[in-house]
Amino acid sequence: MTAHRFAVGQPVRMNNRFGLSPSTAETYRITAILPVREDNLPQYRIRNDDERHERVATEDSLEEIRAQPSPGDAAPE
Repeated sequence: MTAHRFAVGQPVRMNNRFGLSPSTAETYRITAILPVREDNLPQYRIRNDDERHERVATEDSLEEIRAQPSPGDAAPE
């Protein structure tokens, strides 16, 4: 069985925007973990708060958004 890489609430970005409108949101959050497809790809329900609907995306079409350090954070010495 394939494990899901992302967790509910985690911010993600769609890495392939082919076929999407330029005005389509870029940042989403995982709202649900769905069953693995028959081709062994984990699926997720994702949402952007500016859209009125949710999307279903496979794990290979998503990438993690890493938190950027705040300007006030001290750099490691």
